[in-house]
Amino acid sequence: MSDVLALSGLRAACSVRLQAGGDWALRFQPIELKFNVVRRGECWLRMQGAPARLLRGGDCFVVTRTPFILASGPDVEAVNASEVFSLSGASATFGMGDDVELLGGSVCLVGPGAGELLDVLPPALIIHAESRGASSFGWLLDELDREWRSNQAGAYAMCNDLLRLIFVHALRHHITTADVADLDWLGGLRDPAIGEVLRAVHGAPEKPWRLAEMADIACMSRSSFAALFRTRVGQAPVEYATRWRMRVAASRLRNGLDSVATVAASLGYLSDAAFGAAFRRVHGKSPGQYRRESLPLS
Repeated sequence: MSDVLALSGLRAACSVRLQAGGDWALRFQPIELKFNVVRRGECWLRMQGAPARLLRGGDCFVVTRTPFILASGPDVEAVNASEVFSLSGASATFGMGDDVELLGGSVCLVGPGAGELLDVLPPALIIHAESRGASSFGWLLDELDREWRSNQAGAYAMCNDLLRLIFVHALRHHITTADVADLDWLGGLRDPAIGEVLRAVHGAPEKPWRLAEMADIACMSRSSFAALFRTRVGQAPVEYATRWRMRVAASRLRNGLDSVATVAASLGYLSDAAFGAAFRRVHGKSPGQYRRESLPLS
């Protein structure tokens, strides 16, 4: 998972604090991931096509690219949160009183592996305070709360880093508690044999992995391993290894430091042509075009 997150380019984009009371409702439009922690009180999470969920103090949730409403009740008319925060900045109050307090922010995935991770996350990932494993969030939530109130130098940056860690905890909780059928390729991390193979593939992306080598690592026959891998990950083993290799290639091209030839050689390709053909099959464009489009405009 650390390898996947590294290629996904996980960044905390901003931290916000909301205090609300009375009858209130705010509508959010997350571009990618929106993360919130209920520090005090309770509120409702409303999403189209899903029943309203009551959140209480200590509950955390991540919403993926899906509009949602936070409200004092399941039927209160909502206004756009952007209007409230545009006037108040990173700390806003809304409604009458301060019955509930939330800390949160936006988490962005900007790397070449972002799409594949976002596609397997549920629209809303909720971790209730009383759920198994929720105690691991305690220290991070307390630190997040302290930093918000401290007014110390660098507090805003600390909040962003803490939000990033909380998101990783939330993702880990999802992987360990969700039904394997709902995890898609993340389900491979739950299987010891498949997990060993994934670690080996991620650790040596320059290697042209063969089915027999991966089956040996899993201590299985080739046919049994191939069937299990496809069931858990949703791809054939060699296909996954090739796609991972090309995701690593895309990450190295994005940094703008290495030429296409250097990246190709670092990943074990003996010719730029062979590398270009493999890269185009996965990303739909040549390595040179990908590199040019990824570099910031000067």
